Amino acid sequence: MTPNTTPEWEQRCAALWDAFDDLEASRFRSRMAELTGELPTGHPVAAYELASAHDATDLGEEAVPLYRRALDTGLPGDRRRQAVVQLASTLRALGQPEAAADLLLAERAHTSDHLDDAVTAFLALTLIDLGREREAAALALGALAPHLPAYRVSVARYADAVMDPA
Repeated sequence: MTPNTTPEWEQRCAALWDAFDDLEASRFRSRMAELTGELPTGHPVAAYELASAHDATDLGEEAVPLYRRALDTGLPGDRRRQAVVQLASTLRALGQPEAAADLLLAERAHTSDHLDDAVTAFLALTLIDLGREREAAALALGALAPHLPAYRVSVARYADAVMDPA
């Protein structure tokens, strides 16, 4: 839970996301605006959830400043890391892969947690857009290797070799 949200608010937010497929896009955004309007003005969770609602309903350009506001005002925890991934993904989709790569590379250096593979996956996609396919493949293979039931070491070594084909 984030400061200034309650478990009840978080449950209603989760329920709204659960209903996403059943709501028309503008109705979903309207309901999210109502819900986030219950939080104090300038609350980073409100900005993040509104950004996510816009992004999920194909309004990425409107989502970008909201993601930035959420991050700039101290969005904590998993939501902070998700906001970085989602902002980078949106920037990539809007034709700004360099900005997306900068965000994701900084995020990889910033912290490590259960969202590492998501950060890596979106970085790999971004690197493809930048024409850096070998690096993208190496990142993807390196992220996959620890999850394999066998051949972890081999795939990890091959991932390193993809980057250094000498």
